[in-house]
Amino acid sequence: MAAMRVSARADYALRAVAHIAASPSGPVKRELIAEQQEIPVEYLENILLELKHSGIVMSQRGASGGFRLARPAADISLADVVRAVDGPMANVRGERPEMVHYAGAAEHLKDVWIAVRASLREIMEAISVQDLVDGRMPDHVARLTNAPEAWVSLGRVRGTTARKP
Repeated sequence: MAAMRVSARADYALRAVAHIAASPSGPVKRELIAEQQEIPVEYLENILLELKHSGIVMSQRGASGGFRLARPAADISLADVVRAVDGPMANVRGERPEMVHYAGAAEHLKDVWIAVRASLREIMEAISVQDLVDGRMPDHVARLTNAPEAWVSLGRVRGTTARKP
């Protein structure tokens, strides 16, 4: 199975939204977000536009303009932000997991992909942008993060996949 990949768009969008949420003094200029979060400003411009179209951020014109959240940070899940820029949270070869079909010995692989999507949703929908900014994770997420094996890469070793003993 390929490693889970977080797109640059999703990473940048989450960082930008967190930055905006942590700035209580009013709208935040795109250039400031780009500089402080180390995101290319041209790339950030497109991401902010998608977030605006999704109702996550609002823009304000003028000298004191910039971007602010369209609703409270506690009401925006990390999943909302990722879906705004990347679409569905999980897919298999570009299709939703429930739409793929496998035959024979691989027949139940669809169930695995559905479970992977459900696990991803369980975490990403449980964490709000406010939780992220405050560093406050739900208990089930904190347990996963605090498990020692969570910090160990189980990548490929000598042509075989390393497994937990």
